Amino acid sequence: MLYHMYNLNKFINKEALSGLILFVVTVLAVTIANSNLGESYFELWNLELGVTGGGFIISMNLTHWINDGLMALFFLMVGLEIKREFLLGELKGLKKSSFPIVAAIGGMMIPATFYLLINPDNYLGFGIPMATDIAFALGILMLLGKRVNTSLKLFLVSLAVVDDLGAVLVIAIFYTDDINLIYMFYSILTYSLIWILHFFKIKKLLPYLLLGILLWIFIYKMGIHATMAGILLAFAIPIQSKINDDDFLMYARAELDMFENHVDKTPLLNSTQINSLEGIAYGYDNVQNPLVRLEHNLHNLIAFFILPLFAFSNAGVILNFSNVWANLNIVIGVMMGLILGKPIGIFGFTYLATKFKLIEKPENIDWNQVLAVGFLGGIGFTMSILITQLAFYNENIIDAIKIGVFLASFISAVIGIFLILKPKSKKKKILISRRHRR
Repeated sequence: MLYHMYNLNKFINKEALSGLILFVVTVLAVTIANSNLGESYFELWNLELGVTGGGFIISMNLTHWINDGLMALFFLMVGLEIKREFLLGELKGLKKSSFPIVAAIGGMMIPATFYLLINPDNYLGFGIPMATDIAFALGILMLLGKRVNTSLKLFLVSLAVVDDLGAVLVIAIFYTDDINLIYMFYSILTYSLIWILHFFKIKKLLPYLLLGILLWIFIYKMGIHATMAGILLAFAIPIQSKINDDDFLMYARAELDMFENHVDKTPLLNSTQINSLEGIAYGYDNVQNPLVRLEHNLHNLIAFFILPLFAFSNAGVILNFSNVWANLNIVIGVMMGLILGKPIGIFGFTYLATKFKLIEKPENIDWNQVLAVGFLGGIGFTMSILITQLAFYNENIIDAIKIGVFLASFISAVIGIFLILKPKSKKKKILISRRHRR
């Protein structure tokens, strides 16, 4: 449990720093796009790049390579987080997972409903306000320091993990072009091979990753958004290590004893000591969980390179508010979904489900904090922009929506911060002090 909490705190700290970096590169992208360098900025991301091999030809501009290619690694990590949390972490078991799951469902359904009520004729944009940017939201919580307890951060992380899974399903079902049946067969065959590796308890990651690349190619050629390959691969990554903790401890102690028994007066390690260290290193590799190891190896790459690159390539929008006026209903639908739909859905679903005794609210989180997380859930940014690119092809509409997403995310963040910093009433303080006395 302590080890899991340690890993959770490391994850939260990295996500928070990633959120700050995302904010910086977003401001930089918008500034460059509206400066004299704007034309060069857009020409760079529209640069066509292609890969050929074995009769396959994949050609996309640089933005799509980032969105469809590099972001597949992001979704691979998301899938690993989802699997870990449901099997080993804070979402293990129905009782623990029910509160953030219900919150996430409400936080997806109500924003989509807001959008559809305002835009019945442009229904494809309904997925845009459903998404939450965990890095930005956690970044804000971390900036508030000790005013935010660990349970609240954990609730936001759990909510965002389920939210990401919902966004992936929405992308797979609603933002898919015509399906190529031949490549669908290749995809199913490749994914079956990946699960065969899992069935035979293959713990080496390389075979999974190589087949994962093939899966990405076939899914892309099939017509489904290629980032789905990341989620699918994640679910097949084994979670059991080669040796258990007890075996590792026994093995490591034996190697340490061997190391100690061969200590000599020379300043260099002798061959027996070197062999002992290599043996410990071998045990270390085998006791590590393959899923957690891959997640750990991916995290820094994604948090500090892929997501900032995604933000820098996609956030550059010309601040032409005439596009907003020309597509006002779509922009209002997105903004209302994020600003109002998210908190209403997250707070409303959990409150009603708690009143009907379907779920239990964590004891150290109050309803004011649940509402605050609801508003922080309205920080869409990364995922909202990605879904915007899938839902619409008209650049003017995309630019207008990006402005709406930026404004809605800012407003949601301000309200969320205000609710967290809002002092508790005197009545609540008296009740809390009485509990402490008892």
